[in-house]
Amino acid sequence: MNQASPQTHRTLALVGASGSGKTTLAEAMLHRAGAIPRAGSVEQGSTVCDHEPEEIARHTSLGLSLAHFDWAGPDGTPYALTLADTPGHPDFVGAVDAALSVADVALVAVSAVDGVVGGTVAAWEAAGAAGVPRVVVVTQEDKARADFRGVLASLRAAFGEHLWALELPIGEEAGFRAVADVLSERARVYDGDGAGHDEDLPPEVEAEEHALHVEVTEDIVSHDDAQLEAYLDGDEPSAPELERTFRREVAEGEAVPVLVCSGLSGTGVDRVLDLVCELTPDATEHDGRVLVGEGTGGTELRVAPNDAGDTLVHVFRTVADPFVGQVSMLKVLSGTLRTGDKLRNATTGTDERVHGLFRLRGSEHLTAGTLAAGEVGAVAKLTGSPSGSLLWTRSSGTARPVPTPERPPVYAVALEPASQSDDEKLPAALARLVAEDPTLVIDRAGDATVLRGLGDTHIAVAVERLARVFGVRVGTAPAPVAYRETIAGTATVEGKLKKQSGGHGQFAVVQLNVSPLRPGDGFEFVDSVTGGAVPKHYISAVEKGARDALASGGPQGHPVVDVRVELTDGKTHSVDSSDMAFRTAASIGVKAALADAGTVLLEPVSSVTVTVPSELQGAVLTDLSGRRGRVSATEAAGAGRARVVAHVPEAELARYVLDLRSITAGQAELTIAPDHYAKAPGGVRT
Repeated sequence: MNQASPQTHRTLALVGASGSGKTTLAEAMLHRAGAIPRAGSVEQGSTVCDHEPEEIARHTSLGLSLAHFDWAGPDGTPYALTLADTPGHPDFVGAVDAALSVADVALVAVSAVDGVVGGTVAAWEAAGAAGVPRVVVVTQEDKARADFRGVLASLRAAFGEHLWALELPIGEEAGFRAVADVLSERARVYDGDGAGHDEDLPPEVEAEEHALHVEVTEDIVSHDDAQLEAYLDGDEPSAPELERTFRREVAEGEAVPVLVCSGLSGTGVDRVLDLVCELTPDATEHDGRVLVGEGTGGTELRVAPNDAGDTLVHVFRTVADPFVGQVSMLKVLSGTLRTGDKLRNATTGTDERVHGLFRLRGSEHLTAGTLAAGEVGAVAKLTGSPSGSLLWTRSSGTARPVPTPERPPVYAVALEPASQSDDEKLPAALARLVAEDPTLVIDRAGDATVLRGLGDTHIAVAVERLARVFGVRVGTAPAPVAYRETIAGTATVEGKLKKQSGGHGQFAVVQLNVSPLRPGDGFEFVDSVTGGAVPKHYISAVEKGARDALASGGPQGHPVVDVRVELTDGKTHSVDSSDMAFRTAASIGVKAALADAGTVLLEPVSSVTVTVPSELQGAVLTDLSGRRGRVSATEAAGAGRARVVAHVPEAELARYVLDLRSITAGQAELTIAPDHYAKAPGGVRT
């Protein structure tokens, strides 16, 4: 089936819930195409796509993996296909977004046993948001309790009546050995190694299949005036003619084919590939989109995939490899990319040279001298092009790909380097880690380095990669909560510095009124000195000293906010006064005011938005109440879902994403964003 010179290209994003059989399906496709001699096993850690040590240890996909192969359609048309196998775990949705940003079609894998689950809904919505045509592939049809017809009903209930089964299984569970093709009304029967041949339909499915054939045919011809007229005159279009019309519906999102197979036995896998090739748009049939211009906005520009056009390349994912360095996965939006080309990063301004192009098949590098418009491949050692970069031949101007959805972090840990050497290497390693995966966020909380991500598994894998790939060993601890203090009342104090130790001394006196501001007002400094008691050139030093004292922490050990410091009077010495003396005196005075008036502990409060099936809204509200949450809104979110918005103290959210997944069986969507500070109740321990 391999072709020497494939003419058409497809990038197929395999998306769906964890455990839906995506990687097993990818393995079956590669084997059926002759790209690998035998199909590997997820459980044995021998698959092409799950090749990273962290994936092999956990028996699940954790990152984006590409697998290129060739396929010949039933009429001999050669296709070059690239599978983009994605994780189903919600912690790694960033990899799903990256795959969909370059995909020509999304294959939504749905288990014939588990049916529509939270991960199915998430994958469906992500593909829709990316504007990618969808094909549903019902997998695991040979497993115990497989129920294709029940799954089809739940799919149509969840996503609409425009989902059409183009295949029916003949037999289920262990008896699944054939599929009925709805358009051609023929059966494809498979032997033990997954090879198939066509036969007449068996009597037990003939009536069901024909009824579905009529229903699907009538829907297809209703979208084509010529076919509809012929159909009404009694002339039914052939299967290839129906496929051509249906293909337009799929490309426009008006119809979604539902196919069925078993990745484990190989039954139906070849027909899935045939129908995907015949019913979905080629890479050159739709334009790319980029944003051109400065700043966070920009003007959207549509890019035609023209081989002869200016070269424009989207770097959609980077992965650090301990042996070859950084590997950048890319898609050519326009032009032809060649080894040796010199391009400019339109996002970062870095000049890059393409040292060697290749296609990926898991960890295997397949040499490619050129990549044409629409093709996906990879290159090693681009030094200044993180995930989400755009490369082009222009010497000036800025541009970037249309952004993928924002995925704000919802889980955090503090990193504790194992040694001084690890501490020194940590910043550079973290920078490379974030360049790979933009859903990771690094920030500081006091002296702690905090790593934020989408869940505990996301963070655990990142920590393992720090050690394995970058040679930096760290431990983890709960992320500190960024408490603050504010002064409890007004205090009038004197800050005085008087030192004499031979030669010039240090002398400064300031009179200060220190009082609270409204929450969120930050800091205000007022100069009310009259008569030159404190010379003008020392006023800025007094303000700096006040800021120093507030930043160094109040009596409870936290930075102080929402404070007004008024300088009313002071004393100076013609010889011993200096900027540093007045800065120190002001700091002494502010600290004295905080001690005299006392401080109030403030805790950070986050805005939390949870979207869940409506029947789970009550459980979410009860849980939020137990976390001292204050619900500000509940509303319908469409498709039988509800949205809850609440304000919750950050101290109550350390494990919230994990608990929420448990409460909702993984069916919740969560965002957490810092909102404001509020007075902490008594008994809160910092």
